[in-house]
Amino acid sequence: MTLEEKLVQDLKNKGYTITTAESCTGGLLAGRILNVSGASAVYNEGHITYSNEAKERLLGVSHDTLEKYGAVSSQTATEMAVGAARVANANVGLSTTGIAGPGGGTPEKPVGLVYVGCCINGDVTVKECHFTGNREENRNAAVEACLQLLWDKLMKE
Repeated sequence: MTLEEKLVQDLKNKGYTITTAESCTGGLLAGRILNVSGASAVYNEGHITYSNEAKERLLGVSHDTLEKYGAVSSQTATEMAVGAARVANANVGLSTTGIAGPGGGTPEKPVGLVYVGCCINGDVTVKECHFTGNREENRNAAVEACLQLLWDKLMKE
C-alpha cells in the first residue's frame, strides 16, 4: 500500500477532508492523492497558487508576509496551508512552496529550498527541506515530504 493510499484510508476513517495549496509542485501533490481510488471521499478541491497574487487572492496569504519573508518561507507555507483549509472548509490543508530549479535560487534561498506545510484542524506544522536534484526530482521530493509530514502528524493524533 502506498503512502497516499494509507493517507486516504486514514482520512476516511477519521472523517476528515483534505485540500492542497501548491506553488513549486504545481499540482503534483493533488495528483498523488487523486491517484488513489476513492480519494473523492476526502478531497473536494485544490489550489495551484504559483504567483504571489494568487496566494493572496485565493488563499488569503498576507501581502505583508510575502513582502517581509517572501513566497519561499515557513510563514508563507503556514498561511497557504491554513488558508487552503479555510477556503475549502477542510480539516486538512497541505502546502508546498519553494525553488525547484534549475534557476531562481539565491545564496539566501538556494535551488532545492522547499517548505511543506500541514494544517490539521488549525494545528500547523511546517518543515524546511533542502533537495539537491533536478527540477523534476525536487518537485517529487517536495510532494513526498509533504505526504510524509501529514502521515507523521496523523499518527500522533
